[in-house]
Amino acid sequence: LPRVLLAFGVGGGLAVAGAALQALVRNPLAEPWLLGLSGGASLGAVLAMVLGVGGGWGVAATATIGALAAIALAWRIALVAGRRLDPRVLLLAGVVVGAFASAVSTAILTIAEPFTFRAAAMWLFGGFSGATPEAAIRFGLIALAPLALLFAMARGLDLLALGEESAAALGADIDRLRGGVVLATAILTAAAVSVSGVIGFVGLVVPHAMRWWVGPLHRSLLPAVFVAGGAFLVVADTAARTVLAPAELPVGVVTALVGVPLFAVLLRRSVR
Repeated sequence: LPRVLLAFGVGGGLAVAGAALQALVRNPLAEPWLLGLSGGASLGAVLAMVLGVGGGWGVAATATIGALAAIALAWRIALVAGRRLDPRVLLLAGVVVGAFASAVSTAILTIAEPFTFRAAAMWLFGGFSGATPEAAIRFGLIALAPLALLFAMARGLDLLALGEESAAALGADIDRLRGGVVLATAILTAAAVSVSGVIGFVGLVVPHAMRWWVGPLHRSLLPAVFVAGGAFLVVADTAARTVLAPAELPVGVVTALVGVPLFAVLLRRSVR
């Protein structure tokens, strides 16, 4: 039961984070993994593991710091000559920052103790084999506030999706909305990474499917995305456990098998 609950919560959180980021940067390809949030969070978590900082809560805290640092760096790179944000450049910057963070994580692990290396390396692949009631409770406590914040910002996300100029003309506080989305998605991603490792493409696949089903308004989209994201990751985790039983695939492999083809299709459409 803890494994199912944790998979559902992580899937729902990553899917909601993806939907919010897509509205923020007006890019259908945006999601925590591709924007570098997951890579930054994993780097922070690896540092905590290697240094033995604070147990599960320490890992979650350092993962949050890493995620915030990663999105801040990607955002700064995407501000071309100090002008407005270019969503396409932000996506590329996120991929670069995420790759750099992953490389640093690997470098740190190569000098870690063998036991720490094995444990962290398996964790980085993404999965729920080590799910415990304590981990499920910790994730729920951390994720509750950012989820509530994003749900409360549903109308603001609708306005952001129109573009910053249009949103400002309609009375939206752009800086407040932007800051709230970045903070909430960073905490959500860090909470997920701290208990499950890096799982990509949930925030890409699920929001697109739900937009076709319930429409683009975030008041109805976010609840649908949360439920569908949770269900998607539970199914993916079940497949990871059973396809090669008694061996177990990393659940991140299963989500990538679904997400990469969709990413290719969306990328092809976006450049036309």
